[in-house]
Amino acid sequence: MSEPVFLVTGGSRGIGAAIARAAAGAGYRVVLSYVSNAEQAHGVVAEIEAAGGKAQAVHADTSIEADVERLLAAVDAAGTLKALAYNAGITGAPSRLEAADPAILARVVNVTLVGAMLCARAAIPRMSTRQGGQGGSIVLMSSRATAYGSPNECVWYAASKGGVDALSLGLARELGLDGIRVNAVSPGPIDTGMLSEEKRRSALALSPVGRIGTPEEAAAAVMFLVSEEASFVTGANLAVSGGR
Repeated sequence: MSEPVFLVTGGSRGIGAAIARAAAGAGYRVVLSYVSNAEQAHGVVAEIEAAGGKAQAVHADTSIEADVERLLAAVDAAGTLKALAYNAGITGAPSRLEAADPAILARVVNVTLVGAMLCARAAIPRMSTRQGGQGGSIVLMSSRATAYGSPNECVWYAASKGGVDALSLGLARELGLDGIRVNAVSPGPIDTGMLSEEKRRSALALSPVGRIGTPEEAAAAVMFLVSEEASFVTGANLAVSGGR
């Protein structure tokens, strides 16, 4: 039997890298995608391999169908796709909506939402028990920004993640009889490169638990959702936000 593969998009840093390390630690062969951080992506692979795991990095823009097809071909060559964590996402420079570049608006939606659709679309026939697959789990990374709205900062990002929430719920109901569970994870303030010093100070001031989360804590939520312990969990959206 071929090895179970865990595909992590946006796996070169932050939450994506933490998911990749956790998945390798759980015994999956990891395929992680990256767009611009080749050195970091291959560094994650080297770290996983040094710990005895198996991983490879693939350059792919998940908003482009041809790149997604190439990414999934690498997954097929590695083994059998069992889990997908769609973690790719960008925000663009903060501003009010009327000051935002329309090209950035489109890019954010394409990477965050359209890319999630394209990757899920490619994963479904590989996982579906009704199409000869062995079943599997999809986790879409959303954000607590959907609850805040991110005014004066990036309302377009919050809106794109709202689409991710709807996608995860719809797919969970669409794919239940295909042996595919679909869930979302919504991190709050997490200590990654996306968190500016200003946002860090604001998050700390508003945090009910008095701290910011770690990428590993977000990754742990993903690993629970893909595990057998969550075998009756689909259509859920797990907030990892310290109460925010």
